Amino acid sequence: MTTPRNILLLHCHDLGRFLGAYGIPTVVSPHLDALAAESALFEAAFATAPHCSPARASLFTGTYPQTNGVLGLTHDPFGWDLADPATHLAGRLRAAGYATELVGVHHESRVLSDDAVAERLGFDRVRSGGDRDTVVERTVEALDRAAAAGTPFYLQVGFHEPHRTPSKRDRPGVMGFLGDTVTPDDSLGITVPPYLQDDEGAREEIAELQGAVRHMDEGVGSILARLDTLGLSDDTIVVFTTDHGLALPRAKCTLYDPGLEVALMMRVPGRPAWHARRLDAMVSHVDVLPTLCELVGLPRPADGQGVSLVPVVEQGRPARTHTFGQLTHHIYYDPKRSARSASYKLVANFSNAPQAMDPTQSWIHRSLPAVLRGPSIGSSPALELYDLVRDPHECDNRADDPALASVRAGLAEALLRWMRETDDPLLTPDPLLPRHRAALAALTDAARATPSRERESA
Repeated sequence: MTTPRNILLLHCHDLGRFLGAYGIPTVVSPHLDALAAESALFEAAFATAPHCSPARASLFTGTYPQTNGVLGLTHDPFGWDLADPATHLAGRLRAAGYATELVGVHHESRVLSDDAVAERLGFDRVRSGGDRDTVVERTVEALDRAAAAGTPFYLQVGFHEPHRTPSKRDRPGVMGFLGDTVTPDDSLGITVPPYLQDDEGAREEIAELQGAVRHMDEGVGSILARLDTLGLSDDTIVVFTTDHGLALPRAKCTLYDPGLEVALMMRVPGRPAWHARRLDAMVSHVDVLPTLCELVGLPRPADGQGVSLVPVVEQGRPARTHTFGQLTHHIYYDPKRSARSASYKLVANFSNAPQAMDPTQSWIHRSLPAVLRGPSIGSSPALELYDLVRDPHECDNRADDPALASVRAGLAEALLRWMRETDDPLLTPDPLLPRHRAALAALTDAARATPSRERESA
């Protein structure tokens, strides 16, 4: 068993698990499907947040948003930032002798000039922004320089696609997935996610999304081909993931599974247990950083909140029993927290906001939630509890079902414990928000409702 020296971490916006490798038959993603076939693919990987900056901050620091300080978007006018930029993976690797470079999307810390981002996070060079072709061109240049230098490298590459992007082809009031360069793709048909109504508007939107995913996949293919040509593949860990779920109603900006589910695949040369594997263990984005550190022979950070996946993959050890999610600020304040086990999900809502924040960036909605009843969506209840085995699309809230009292208690206890461990600001009720006090009381009462010895496994 060898220790690969280099890390190429590829990520994109708003993908969820909408790939052929994850069972979506109408998405054309041959390059990522091929990478998946050579990788350890995690079938139950989750982000810590259903929107960009907090999710990425967790991915690149191995800590939850409440701890790393990124509780909202990092660009103006929101301006959230890492409490300690030195905790970024790039800084840790540069301190260990790595050459570090960022190409494309940077959204995990305060959006500043490229030079300022590089200095703060520990990158030797940052070239942020750009469409797919620009990102590919700059990444190929970075790989060429890395190959010539011959030193270990960490290259972080972010694709904007398949984020929603304005296009002259959009109808008034709509922002779709086309931008200037994407072509809708229904060559293999159209897969409308089951949490949406399957109608003409949804199919139009999903065709655009499928085209954007195909467009991004082609960029990944070009980068991996260059890695091969340079003879670097056998010495480079390749990670592919995304920040969070699809930018569709009841997905992005919600704590339902479609908002938090992410693709995660890791190709690790020289370690056979990571080759052509599909693992159903629940994992979190906070687990990626400690895993990479262990794979390249570095100590796992003592201040991290994730766990290394090396024992999970190589020794078959159990993974985590819960994954946790949080939303605080996106385009408005909508604080909520969640705890998920393999079979159940508990969501605590600390405001009276709509049950699902709108992620479409559009006045006119082409896709509608399957659960929509009447002309609008209602406000969030204080607690939501879902049986993920019988109700995988989280439509039947059973928070008040006495038959699940012990499950609710176990998840509430786990959620409160996590909130305390992360020093969650929501543990202090906002005096101007009666719902905040009510939700915190409901969560605390739920955790106390059943003696610990009677609680079923959640």
